[in-house]
Amino acid sequence: MDNNLKSFFIKLVSIVVAIIIVINITYNLLLADKVEAINSLLLLNKKENRLKFKEKIRIEIERSLAKDQILNKEDKELLYKFYLKLKKELQNIDN
Repeated sequence: MDNNLKSFFIKLVSIVVAIIIVINITYNLLLADKVEAINSLLLLNKKENRLKFKEKIRIEIERSLAKDQILNKEDKELLYKFYLKLKKELQNIDN
């Protein structure tokens, strides 16, 4: 009886440790970088974070300008439809 109880607790502890390791690995592989990106967006009230974000935007703009086409066909159509709708709404403004 004592041997069965000891074996049970050893198995229980090993399963709990394995679950903790799996959760930790999953968090580190899948969620850690996303949480870091969200935190950097939420901390835009600090000057250094705004400058870092501004620099990332500039780099992405430079990369897109180096390409022949910035947008794919679906994005072009979507932006054009949005532009037409916005133009229509702005024309209806009462002065």
